[in-house]
Amino acid sequence: MTPPASAPLAGRRIRAAIVGTGAIARGSHLPALQQLAAEGETEVVAAVDIDGAAAEAFCAEGGVPHAYTDLDRMLAEQRPDLVTICTPPTLHREQSVAALRAGAWVWCEKPPVPTLADYDAVQAEEGAESGPYSSIVFQHRFGSGSRHVRRLLAEEALGRPLVAHCQTTWYRDTAYYAVPWRGRWRTEGGGPAMGHGIHQMDLLLDLLGPWSEVRAMAGRLVHDVETEDVSTALVRFENGAMATIVNSVLSPDEVSRIRIDCERATVELTHLYGHSNANWRITPAPDVPVDRAADWQDFGPDVPSSHLAQLRELVASMRAGERPRSSGTDGRTSLELVTALYKSAFTDTTVRRGGIGPGDPYYTALHGGAPGWAPAAVPAAEEVSA
Repeated sequence: MTPPASAPLAGRRIRAAIVGTGAIARGSHLPALQQLAAEGETEVVAAVDIDGAAAEAFCAEGGVPHAYTDLDRMLAEQRPDLVTICTPPTLHREQSVAALRAGAWVWCEKPPVPTLADYDAVQAEEGAESGPYSSIVFQHRFGSGSRHVRRLLAEEALGRPLVAHCQTTWYRDTAYYAVPWRGRWRTEGGGPAMGHGIHQMDLLLDLLGPWSEVRAMAGRLVHDVETEDVSTALVRFENGAMATIVNSVLSPDEVSRIRIDCERATVELTHLYGHSNANWRITPAPDVPVDRAADWQDFGPDVPSSHLAQLRELVASMRAGERPRSSGTDGRTSLELVTALYKSAFTDTTVRRGGIGPGDPYYTALHGGAPGWAPAAVPAAEEVSA
């Protein structure tokens, strides 16, 4: 379906609506939109939540004029240009499609959607040429540090990338998994590979380019969950680079890290939930001239990774009628790698990029129906009583 054409955006503020009024909406989406509103770029016209009291409180605290409990009604009455989705992953497909069909661009929190089938269904609703488009929140791609390193790698200033490591080793205790929807395929979408490590994996792919194959393992070592609580993977990239990936919620010494060893330098990012210029380190090879190494260290003015940094670029894309980064094929790449990681781990095979499509059980469920990993079938009587 071709969505209706959006109203011209030149010379006016972009009308934005927020769907879901929980922590990520309050702490990241609304502040970013408010900052751009102060700069004359946006205005937040509405918020939606199935909890009416929560929606009303959010609007009262944030100065948002209209509170709704019904997404379709909000779309019809407010006609927003941009809808930011801050709800659980199982709702992302339905809500993204509704917004796109109403002519609104979408900015959707990660994980994007539970499956590649869902992602492709959303993408099928996008505009053919100038939008609206659906973009995923992968804010670690944005900011001065990642922009500088991406340019150095693209220009091969550091030589060919050879060896990489991507690490998301965090800690979540039993109380975290006592929340009923966590650790379940249907409601959380996946374990740490999907819900935690996808940010660093997405940034690794953004820096190194397309991957070609993956071989992985996954385990439940501590927590009583349907999904995994740890995974490891070996990834080969089209440019020949080889990488290791570790995702864990079992690690008391929490860290997020990316390291890329190139022919002429090592690039390393060490942080936890966000990075600035100071979190990046470039170590030149011994034969690199001092002045050349000094140039590599010049990251420019510090723009930390953030929702605001990504939103600025998204708004610019909207005004230009151009597909934004982290949408379409570009936004799909990390979800495809996560899906392939699970398939490799659960089938004990090497999985190649592009190999999971309609007809493959992993295209419609990240557990792929694998014995020991797929959720147990719920008896019909229990479904009725529930």
